[in-house]
Amino acid sequence: MSRAGQAGEPTGRRASTHPGAAAGTARSRTVVGAVRARAALGVVLTLATVGALAGCTDRADPDGSRTDGRSDSRTDSRGTAGVGDPYFPTYGNGGYDVAGYALRVRYDPATDRLDGTATITATSTGPLTRFNLDLVGLTVTTVTVDGRAAGHRRDGAELVVTPADRIAADRRFTVEVRYAGVPATVTSPELGNGGFLHTSDGAVAVGQPQSASTWFPVNDHPSDKATYVIEVTVPDGLAALSNGEPTGRTSADGWTTWKWAERTPMASYLSTLVIGEYRVSTGEHKGRPVVTAVAAGLPADGPAARSIARTTEIADYLESVFGPYPVTAYGGIAIDDPRVGYALETQSRPVYGPGFFRDGRPNLDVVVHELAHQWFGNSVSIRRWPDIWLNEGLASYAEWLWAEHTGGQTVHRSFELQYAVTDWSKPTLDPGRAELFSTAVYQRGALAVHALRRTVGDDTFFRILRTWTAERRDGTVVTADLVALAERVSGRSLRPLFDAWLVGTTAPDVP
Repeated sequence: MSRAGQAGEPTGRRASTHPGAAAGTARSRTVVGAVRARAALGVVLTLATVGALAGCTDRADPDGSRTDGRSDSRTDSRGTAGVGDPYFPTYGNGGYDVAGYALRVRYDPATDRLDGTATITATSTGPLTRFNLDLVGLTVTTVTVDGRAAGHRRDGAELVVTPADRIAADRRFTVEVRYAGVPATVTSPELGNGGFLHTSDGAVAVGQPQSASTWFPVNDHPSDKATYVIEVTVPDGLAALSNGEPTGRTSADGWTTWKWAERTPMASYLSTLVIGEYRVSTGEHKGRPVVTAVAAGLPADGPAARSIARTTEIADYLESVFGPYPVTAYGGIAIDDPRVGYALETQSRPVYGPGFFRDGRPNLDVVVHELAHQWFGNSVSIRRWPDIWLNEGLASYAEWLWAEHTGGQTVHRSFELQYAVTDWSKPTLDPGRAELFSTAVYQRGALAVHALRRTVGDDTFFRILRTWTAERRDGTVVTADLVALAERVSGRSLRPLFDAWLVGTTAPDVP
């Protein structure tokens, strides 16, 4: 994610306050301490043993936790409401892993009504007599499990499902949910509006960490990635854009259905739905489809259009640094809604708010940042929100790399400028919920990345990045995984380095 007016600034992004955030709690000032600081992190881990655990993403520990940060629902036949994330404990749900979502939605901008059918294929991680899905606001009419009617009730933002028959452990099952209503908006003082936003010509569904549950029932946490097939029916003349590859378009009786398929496993907050009057361009690059779209209210040859037109050029450069492009499509969507004061790395097709282009010039920094997330955040995804620097620090560092690549400021000069203004009292790892999108996460995170590079040397550094994106592709990770991999590739102890740059309280010596 980037916020308008901040991408590319050497002093970094402003500290933010997440909606409903409380002040961060006291944290232990080592990487080990930050990982172990609270039982809510769902794993007790030391860096001495992380090498043995780094490859595990679905292992129960003796205390009932799992190394993927989710509660082990084998001890609870009901499943759990929430995966126990320390920042958002009610997000996501325990007891099952989703393989794929098939979504069919119909949206009428005139009434702001959405009608949907979600078919969810999942595997139980323990015996289930009931389980939850995240769903905000919409009215559920029917639920079936494996074709049989299931009981259902609402509990706030939870849809509680009781199947007709108990679901055995490790069993694949299919849930179908039919629902309708006016989708909800999620409001944040710092990030602006997210979730499902009604616009003058349609709607935009976008937001981090929550947006998916405002328009379909979902296991809404990045620890449970899945594939998506999305069909969106809208009045003729409107575009309906989403993630992944376009798979067809049909029209009947004044309505058009746009079809999309995201075949690369995707975290739910990376899903998007953009409906309205857009100039849509399609093409192909390296055998993958390219779909870009610019809101009709923005200039056809304006800065937004010129910026996202360079998507494949930027992706090619990042591929040369980070390894093969990790998703199956390219693209970008420039929206014209000032309520969205940020850009988000929605998978394969980032969404850019209008504030990035208000000075009349192209903004390639934000495109670089969101495309870098296709590797860091989308392909290699965080297992818990306290590790978000793994997304944002590396994406911010990509901006520095691009500037140097295009003849601008060197990476080390960007590092020096940011180092001089950094507040070292604010940690990068486990920054606290109130600091989830703060400068400490983005810019101090980038400082840590460059410190690693200065310590191990260029050849080893870029080998670490390419090994990280290759070995962890389509998976979920925590910070200790990166430390373990960096130590393995470099052949040296790096714990003191990560301690100093991620959670130390004084300015570290520059390597």
